[in-house]
Amino acid sequence: MDLSIVIATYNRASDLRATLSSLADLRPACSWETIVVDNNSTDGTREAVEEMSARFPVPLRYYLERQQGRSPALNAGIRAAAGSIIVTTDDDVRVDADWLDRISDALNHLGCDYVGGRVLPLWQAPPPRWLSQRGGKHWAVIALLDYGDRPIEFGARVPLGVNMAFRRTAFDRAGLFDPDTGRKAGTLLGQEVREWCIRARAAGLRGFYVPEMAVRHVIPAARLKKAYFRRWFYWRGISRAMLYERAGLDMEAPERTALDVRTVPHVLGVPRYLYRKALASVRDWIVSAFRRDPVASFEHELWLWFFAGIIRQRWKDRHGLRTRAALTPAA
Repeated sequence: MDLSIVIATYNRASDLRATLSSLADLRPACSWETIVVDNNSTDGTREAVEEMSARFPVPLRYYLERQQGRSPALNAGIRAAAGSIIVTTDDDVRVDADWLDRISDALNHLGCDYVGGRVLPLWQAPPPRWLSQRGGKHWAVIALLDYGDRPIEFGARVPLGVNMAFRRTAFDRAGLFDPDTGRKAGTLLGQEVREWCIRARAAGLRGFYVPEMAVRHVIPAARLKKAYFRRWFYWRGISRAMLYERAGLDMEAPERTALDVRTVPHVLGVPRYLYRKALASVRDWIVSAFRRDPVASFEHELWLWFFAGIIRQRWKDRHGLRTRAALTPAA
């Protein structure tokens, strides 16, 4: 088997059917399979997969993963995959017929260990005025990505798990996804890809952004609400604080290696420079609102929600509500 597509899903049977229908139109030059890992769904996900498998062009396999969370589900799919290349995506995407060919070509041409590509929107409602149309921090909330028209090596920039592909050997060297930092029901934790990329880089692996490797991601109207964006950034702050507690990674830019957190002054467990950034964000929020710049105004507000998540998690860490652990590859 050349390629295995792995999809983790939870209670989105209708979306999953449409995604599998799109995948069924793939026509790669190599052998492939699709694996759906059900993370304790209660909405007929298994029946949807079984129904689609009867007319799917290649093996379509169903697995149930009881441990809740996107990372455990992906890890189960990776372990079950037969392909030498493992592709991860979500249950709400659309792909072009040559998607897998572009992945194979990129890995071979670039000679790297993993690749990630563009994630473009399929809007289910008109995007609001406060949402940037040119990418940026807002796009991460709804899992969109566009780094331009040329390949770039991942480092300061990271891919999105909705459109990634790995040589199997990459997981042998860097480990699987960390179950503690990935999405779980009832939370918006979501640093599993970033954390894995940091481990991969430390293990000597190389990854590249490939603009030709694109998927279209369905963006429902429910996610185009300010409340969702605020909650997402709050949980991002929690996730980054968890990485900081475990490995001392910079909370604003975990890929940054020049910062030695042991030398940074702290207040209540939070680096002092983040308080200065919070004050600057309050100022810039007010100025942007006065200038009637809705995009910039909301970006500054969201940074404050991010900071609130950091404060909350660092308080828990300082009061022993989270066990300190060394950063080690997931088995």
